[in-house]
Amino acid sequence: MTRLLSFFCALFFISSVYSASPAPAYGDDYMVVTAQKLATNIGNDILRQGGNAVDAAVAIGYALAVVHPCCGNIGGGGFMLIRKKDGTTVFLNFREKAPLAVKESFYVDDSFKKTPYLLVAVPGTVLGLNTALKKYGRLPLKTIIQPAIDLANNGFAVSRYGARLLGYFESSLLAQPNVAAIFAPSGEIIQPEQILKQPELARSLTAIANEGSDAFYRGSIAKQLVQASQQNNGLITEKDLASYSVQELTPITCNYRGYDIITAPPPSAGGVTICQVLNITEQYPLSEMGFHSAKATHITIEAMRQAFKDRSQ
Repeated sequence: MTRLLSFFCALFFISSVYSASPAPAYGDDYMVVTAQKLATNIGNDILRQGGNAVDAAVAIGYALAVVHPCCGNIGGGGFMLIRKKDGTTVFLNFREKAPLAVKESFYVDDSFKKTPYLLVAVPGTVLGLNTALKKYGRLPLKTIIQPAIDLANNGFAVSRYGARLLGYFESSLLAQPNVAAIFAPSGEIIQPEQILKQPELARSLTAIANEGSDAFYRGSIAKQLVQASQQNNGLITEKDLASYSVQELTPITCNYRGYDIITAPPPSAGGVTICQVLNITEQYPLSEMGFHSAKATHITIEAMRQAFKDRSQ
């Protein structure tokens, strides 16, 4: 009998490939794992308050915008894979989209790098998280966002890992005075154990909590985004923001040694790549070779090499 292997709710944000120190939180029938301990604790608290996995994922998403600024933010986008109680699955695509003014010729060479704001796409995080919450969550938006607002207002001690990640972007952060004022108030990137407060982000999150997605895509935040884009030769317009939409797609499924793997469909390349790697490695008795043995590792590497080669084409 085929066994089902799927995630109750898997949330994927644009994030660093580096992993922080493990920060899982356990309950009687769940586990929460994120890139930052404070976000993990918030997800755990939401579940204990009676929220479901989507409630926790959305609360974590907003929390990461505060405590993991390098990689989790309301100015980006993401994917969400949800398995509902009845066993059905759905995939939300809320990745960033190119502004309407973008032409294919813009990115045929490196000249666009001279104007960083040309790289900025229309954000999808806020509408994606709020759509997931409205359709599949239980708790009200204000309850979900409030922990993130509190962290932004009151501040938190930056971890060694968090400070190191901010350091990777030091030149970019220092080049923008308004950003440097947040992450480098003394002229240097904030150091481990220093308190990071983000009152402007707290105000934005409060507006989203009170007004919903409209605050970001049609209201005061939208106007600020467009103004910043125009002042720096960017392309985002009010029409770009107002017309942004979330796609609800059917996940793809593949089978690996009797397990059904439910994963991300295109436009994500990850799901197809994972299935291809599994389909290749399934042809070999990896368990007989020994975990992390040279032979098993070689086969896995070559399977990944082929899958990523196909992906790049």
